[in-house]
Amino acid sequence: MTPEKLLSYDLPLFDGLTPSDLADIPLAASEQKLDPWQTIFDQEDSSYDLYFLLSGSLLAVFWTTQGREIVFSRFPIGAYFGELAAFDGTPRSLAVVAKTDATVLAMKRQCFLQLFNEVPVIRQGITQNLVDRIRTLTRRNMEMTTLSVEERVCKYLLRLAAEEGKLTQGAVIENAPTHSEIAASVGANREMVSRSISKLSKRGVIKSARQRIEIVDPEALSDELG
Repeated sequence: MTPEKLLSYDLPLFDGLTPSDLADIPLAASEQKLDPWQTIFDQEDSSYDLYFLLSGSLLAVFWTTQGREIVFSRFPIGAYFGELAAFDGTPRSLAVVAKTDATVLAMKRQCFLQLFNEVPVIRQGITQNLVDRIRTLTRRNMEMTTLSVEERVCKYLLRLAAEEGKLTQGAVIENAPTHSEIAASVGANREMVSRSISKLSKRGVIKSARQRIEIVDPEALSDELG
């Protein structure tokens, strides 16, 4: 792949770079098309490529030894994932599956490591992203131990709306997570999440339909956290 082609994807990791910045690095990357619920890589897979989401929707999932599914994240368009295995060469800690038709850009491990080692802008961006994720995981661990399920659902919806620029009165989140996805993300079961969503709807805080959430009153949603 040429530097011009890679930069044409407008991926956030490469913001501010020019073709000359990448000229001396063999860019081993290619597009892959995915069907709904197709697995990109599974938990414990010994594969080390890095991926960028070009279109569609993906989920990062962990399965416990008891078979319980825990959803770790939904990826925004342009996001990269799989860098931990690329860094240390150990099996994948999570599975990533396509929730919808999707397209990813797969980059070979050696290419990624060379970009990290030789391009300061990329190294800084990846390092900052790792720091942000550690802080996010620390905050979510505190939420699991200190907040009720209903409060965790409110927190989740606030975070989701903010990430999508929908934290305003009347804003609608399309392709919203299912109750099962929310439950797996907040450490609860689907029935408890459904009850929490129902309570918020009855109070006029949100309106919920199949994979569609309208933020009726963002201030009230925040107030639910006390």
